[in-house]
Amino acid sequence: MWSDTLLDAERQHLFALLFWSALSILAATVIAVTLAARRTRSPLLEHFALQMLAWGMIFGVIASLELHGLARRDVSGATRLEHIVWMNIGLDVGYVGVGVVLAAAGYKLTRSMAAVGAGTGLVVQGLAVLLIDLQLAALIAR
Repeated sequence: MWSDTLLDAERQHLFALLFWSALSILAATVIAVTLAARRTRSPLLEHFALQMLAWGMIFGVIASLELHGLARRDVSGATRLEHIVWMNIGLDVGYVGVGVVLAAAGYKLTRSMAAVGAGTGLVVQGLAVLLIDLQLAALIAR
């Protein structure tokens, strides 16, 4: 793969991550505003929104910093990027697993809707970022 093609793929990946970050923050804001307007408390929705907001901010900061430092890569840089992407894919699968365990344990052990909401938020974030990372891995593998 040519360095300019890899740079474009990496840039596209980071823009997708920024888009997901903005969408996550927007979703969290809409949930919070809706709950406030209805004057209701829902631990499930509150903790889901907190996860969406927190991970959206984290991924937004990471993508912004990476976007700022983008440059063409040589062969060793491309290999390093591929290894990082596959490590991130593994971490994404881990996020999904932790979210499932948190939601299931929270429901089964304590009937905590807050834990179910937080776990569900973690699963959603993990799956979304997993798909974004897999797209970059597919482009690199060409």
